[in-house]
Amino acid sequence: MEGGVNVADKAEFKECLRLTWTQPYILQLVLSAGIGGLLFGYDTGVISGALLYIRDDFAAVEKSTVLRETIVSMAVAGAIVGAALGGWMNDKFGRRPSIIIADALFFGGALIMAFSPTPTVIIVGRVFVGLGVGMASMTAPLYISEASPARIRGALVSTNGLLITGGQFLAYLINLAFTKVPGTWRWMLGIAGLPALVQFILMLMLPESPRWLYRKGRKEEASEILRKIYPANEVEQEIDAMRQSVEEEVLLEGSVGEHSLIGKLRKALGSKVVRRGLMAGVIVQVAQQFVGINTVMYYSPTIVQLAGFASNNTAMALSLITSGLNAIGSVVSMFFVDRIGRRRLMLISLVGIIVWLAVLGGTFLGAAHHAPPVSNVETRLFANQTQTCPQFNPSVSWSCVNCLKAASTCGFCAHQGDKLLPGACLALNDASRRTCRADQREFYTEGCPNNFGWLALIGLGAYIVSYSPGMGTVPWIVNSEIYPLRFRGICGGIAAVANWVSNLIVTQTFLSLTKALGTSVTFFLFCGVSFLALVVVFFTVPETKGLQFEEVERMLECKDYKPWKRYQGVNDVEPAKNSEEGLTAP
Repeated sequence: MEGGVNVADKAEFKECLRLTWTQPYILQLVLSAGIGGLLFGYDTGVISGALLYIRDDFAAVEKSTVLRETIVSMAVAGAIVGAALGGWMNDKFGRRPSIIIADALFFGGALIMAFSPTPTVIIVGRVFVGLGVGMASMTAPLYISEASPARIRGALVSTNGLLITGGQFLAYLINLAFTKVPGTWRWMLGIAGLPALVQFILMLMLPESPRWLYRKGRKEEASEILRKIYPANEVEQEIDAMRQSVEEEVLLEGSVGEHSLIGKLRKALGSKVVRRGLMAGVIVQVAQQFVGINTVMYYSPTIVQLAGFASNNTAMALSLITSGLNAIGSVVSMFFVDRIGRRRLMLISLVGIIVWLAVLGGTFLGAAHHAPPVSNVETRLFANQTQTCPQFNPSVSWSCVNCLKAASTCGFCAHQGDKLLPGACLALNDASRRTCRADQREFYTEGCPNNFGWLALIGLGAYIVSYSPGMGTVPWIVNSEIYPLRFRGICGGIAAVANWVSNLIVTQTFLSLTKALGTSVTFFLFCGVSFLALVVVFFTVPETKGLQFEEVERMLECKDYKPWKRYQGVNDVEPAKNSEEGLTAP
């Protein structure tokens, strides 16, 4: 709600269920727009499994860590551009057309990937998919936020996060379903276009955001939409509140330089309110990525293999655990985000992330120290059937870890009877893999056999449980609430770009870091970054729970503003000396 009668800190999830039952139009809007989150999640999950089979089909991908990272991360690079364009398109053309265009891009990218003859064409398709995902990732929460009653806004925006995690879980299920079908990865990537097609059709039948329409002078259209969203006894109050809110913003924003992108950006950054909100919004988006979540979501099967599970099918099946926990965590967020609060939920989440990343680092460290050695006798058994690792020197003591780190790219063929006994180090190629498996042995290319694998899976699951309810969904909620309406599109775009740039950095470097530093050191590095994120979030991100958009703006302009202070409402604000000071002062 815009008027501030009902506040979110009094809302419970049962109120969300009640309203969506009595006012089903709300649910229709939320679920249709939320398919953008499903697209986001499906892309994240599907590439993690498809990559295992792309690697098997193309020798260049098998041998090049950078090429694998590029196939994954080019969607992220496209999303950066898509998020930036989405911010501008949201303000210029509206929320609904932005989602429709995002669907068309995603659908086209899925078809390109499905029929790719080379890794290069896969990368092109990934860029198209990324453009669509980037636009949808920042538009869907905005659309839902502006079409939701304030007392359940947090829960409804969390629905987008639930659909992201649901999309990831669905992707892992579909990956498993196609493991025995010819053209495995082509089916996995091609089916990704179906959710985009469904949303494209649904959005053609839905209206624009009422707040955007009202701001563009289409007042009667906005009023009609509000009549479908709110109970009859609340409609007129909501229309009047929205009118006052938008008219106040139009008066405040002025006319100089406001209608161009550069002018709007200059005006935004000249506002103390926007700068404070943007700092918080960008920080939570960057922190969301730098805690390492997409090392798990984009490379989950690979991490399972790093933990000592060699089989592609096993790796994907076990990855279902992490994606399932991620979906459950999103449901938990929907229950508690309006009760506990955005800021507190993120801080609790970060504490758990730090603890479990440390556990993961320690687990992988122990696994590396107990990796089975390479045996010259075992290696020589394969000398006549396939090529042994060119760098292997029988006079030097090697373990499985040394074998997998060899510059010439090698794989470890485990002992036939007990995988923890000394094995063979072979050149990484199809012949070596077939010969090793024909002898009833496991062939390892990512991680080594060890007894720590299940502990790593437990740590991975606990990390997801800590991440999903807080850092997984709350940053998007904060960014849908913390900016003035007139700058919400451009600021949301900036924050989304920051999220995707951070995502790109993490995604493009994870496998290289594990090769250069080792898996344990990489997780310890993410642990340290997460601790830094905890400190920065504590000192820069305010609580927006229970506040209307206008109250958030007044909080940010308060002259004694402190992010860690709890602001309850209008009466708590000690305003600046004049009404313009908080909005224009540098």
